Amino acid sequence: MKTLALRIYLTVVAVLLIFALITGWLAQHNLEHERTVVQSQSAWTERAAAWGELLENSLPPVTAPEALQAQVFLDWADRLRLPMALESPEGERIATSSLLQERLRLAGEHRPVLHRVQLSDGRSLWMAKRLTRGPRQHPGGASLPAGLSPPDAPPGSIQPWLEPLSPMLPPWLAHGAPALILSLILLFVAVAVSAWPVAHHLTRRLQALRRGVEMFGAGELHHRVAVEGRDEVATLARSFNEAAQRIEDLVTSNRSLLANASHELRSPLARLKMAVSIMADLPPERAAQIKDEIHQDIRELDALVEEVLLASRIDARQTIDRGPVDLVGLMVEEASRVGAEVDVAEGFPTQPYLGDERLLRRAARNLLENARRYGGADVQVELSHDPAYIFLRVNDRGPGVPPDQRERIFEPFYRLPGHAEHAGGVGLGLSLVRQIAAKHGGQARCEAREGGGSCFVIQLPKTPPGV
Repeated sequence: MKTLALRIYLTVVAVLLIFALITGWLAQHNLEHERTVVQSQSAWTERAAAWGELLENSLPPVTAPEALQAQVFLDWADRLRLPMALESPEGERIATSSLLQERLRLAGEHRPVLHRVQLSDGRSLWMAKRLTRGPRQHPGGASLPAGLSPPDAPPGSIQPWLEPLSPMLPPWLAHGAPALILSLILLFVAVAVSAWPVAHHLTRRLQALRRGVEMFGAGELHHRVAVEGRDEVATLARSFNEAAQRIEDLVTSNRSLLANASHELRSPLARLKMAVSIMADLPPERAAQIKDEIHQDIRELDALVEEVLLASRIDARQTIDRGPVDLVGLMVEEASRVGAEVDVAEGFPTQPYLGDERLLRRAARNLLENARRYGGADVQVELSHDPAYIFLRVNDRGPGVPPDQRERIFEPFYRLPGHAEHAGGVGLGLSLVRQIAAKHGGQARCEAREGGGSCFVIQLPKTPPGV
């Protein structure tokens, strides 16, 4: 099962791994880029120094007329095909090559960056190095004459991954360490934004579960949440649905029990009220008969209240008190009360069964009393087993139960058609039998008996759940 904790862990690890890989790639690429720029700058500086030394040895001395210096300089510039300019020791322009003049006429991003080579005689040689992104200024803030850029101007090379943002970035933020920091910030923002859908997907079902719990708590007992996936959230949703179903069944059962109990109480109470009202005006013989009926109604009320309270206690308890129970001895004792025969199958377990003796005795008594009441004198008890279960069967030779009624008779207060109230019982006996069997991890059912009659079966697991 793919757990939610594992999914969150793998997501965090994957995000960190992607962030680390891209960060490492950016750092390495930035270092390589800076190394290339430095190496290119160094190589170009060395070449510029060599050209300056060559021109210094080839130019007339500084004391020569400027026209002669300009003529020789321009001749060398044309021969070397280099964009260059020559300044006097006082900083005045002596000559500018035609190639440099052509480049200086460019503007904006195509404006050249110039590098100055200081000659030993005080003159300065300016050489076009590469293109830059705009007009440069001298470090002091004053613009250079004729558009010349300072010798220490930054290279102005933009990082490749920031090229789409170049129109919006200032020059100082487009290269070097600032460019790397900006790239990491943009990467962090991208990872943070892309991680939100993943986090939202992981918590979406938790939010749906929370809404479901709130709706259930608001009284919508029929509401259930969708079960998606196979992780902890799905298990939690499934557990919630099961618990909600049990609560709904319990509430519905209690409501039904209360309504049916109220209905069942009306008949004996009405008879008692009528008997008391007419008893004083009856002759002694009839008064004694009414008194006996009053006692019968009181016993019926007592039995009804007892069975209602027992059903409520069984519903309210999650577990039962288990202890060793001698099933053979228990069934023999209860069968003797109604004169029933007990047949124990060969090999039936002799060791005590772990269960609630009081509840098991009540279940056996209810079945035996029903069999005697509706099935006549031929009542038989059978105890058998298989590798997994123990079977307690109560057989009678009564009219039997129609197949379509064999489940309904286990409903609280349900009586078969034609069974009047005076026949005895309040319709809770079989319902209690099924509840008791379910609390022991088993079941109760009604079957047809061979040769006529009914067979009520209590099926109990040999190994009770949780033991």
